[in-house]
Amino acid sequence: MDIKQIKALLPHRYPFLLVDRVVELVPGERILAYKNITANEEVFNGHFPQAPIFPGVMIIEAMAQAAGVLGFATVGKQAEDNKLYLFAGVDGVRFKRPVVPGDRLMLEASIDSVKRNIWRFKCRATVDDRLACEATLLCALQDIV
Repeated sequence: MDIKQIKALLPHRYPFLLVDRVVELVPGERILAYKNITANEEVFNGHFPQAPIFPGVMIIEAMAQAAGVLGFATVGKQAEDNKLYLFAGVDGVRFKRPVVPGDRLMLEASIDSVKRNIWRFKCRATVDDRLACEATLLCALQDIV
């Protein structure tokens, strides 16, 4: 899935669209996507200029966006359908290594459970097959009011 297809599913836009490409997608099961971390990202002007590290909260957001693509593809919805996946919780977050410019952040998410409109995704972010972050994300599928 290329960036145009991703933008059709996600409502996020620059500078907060954090999924560059989807490599594998099995609706109802799992997704593998990535975000290229480049030195010219605005966040590195302040985090940290002398030792740029991609913020952990943005890694979590990138995993959530990949999970959102999986969720939208699973239910057959798009950004124009006035639906959003909103955070309902983040559990078991662990950061294992810093993510820096030049890295390709691989984003993996699988559907753990769905109860009514609450989705639980098991997520991992890796760089060069080394774990950078893992978390369980709870998201609520909501109508945009």
